[in-house]
Amino acid sequence: MFQPNNGKFDMPALPYGMADLAPALSQETMLVHYGKHLQTYVNNLNAAIPGSAFEGKSLEEIVKTSDGGVFNNAGQILNHAMYFLQFKAPVMGNAPTGYIADIIARDFGSFENFQEEFQAKGAGLFGSGWVWLSATDNGKLVITQEGNAQNPITKDLKPLLTFDVWEHAYYIDYRNRRPDYLKALWGIVNWDVVNERYG
Repeated sequence: MFQPNNGKFDMPALPYGMADLAPALSQETMLVHYGKHLQTYVNNLNAAIPGSAFEGKSLEEIVKTSDGGVFNNAGQILNHAMYFLQFKAPVMGNAPTGYIADIIARDFGSFENFQEEFQAKGAGLFGSGWVWLSATDNGKLVITQEGNAQNPITKDLKPLLTFDVWEHAYYIDYRNRRPDYLKALWGIVNWDVVNERYG
């Protein structure tokens, strides 16, 4: 999905303005999180690739086969790209639509049950990382906690939705209130994107 452009990875182009996700995510948070943190990961990976075994490979291939600093930066680019590209301007009562709504109901009983488990795993992850909704190779939905730069593709899962629980993702807007941040994100999830990822 994420291919290099002339040997380098570009910042993912956002389908919304930097202020459009407020109040869930403020413009200040977006300027720091997307504009500085993600940009640093992109710069670091682009500096490490030339002359390496990862030259010309997709971001997903690099994440699956690398370790150390290359993995950390590639993983964070992939994670952040999937995070930022799954959002849209806030919608009151935003809930899953389409096929993913039926699959969530099938595998978790209800959207509310899914939200509760997803938020609990996000709030309960110690330190820095990500909480993910992914699909197994037979289409079953699973929720996983991934530390630091880890991504479910390293476990042969198909990632569909993620909430970033690194402090830099929420500290400007929510300080230490991670559960409040997790709850607020439901209002900006673009379920059409999640449906596309499920395929």
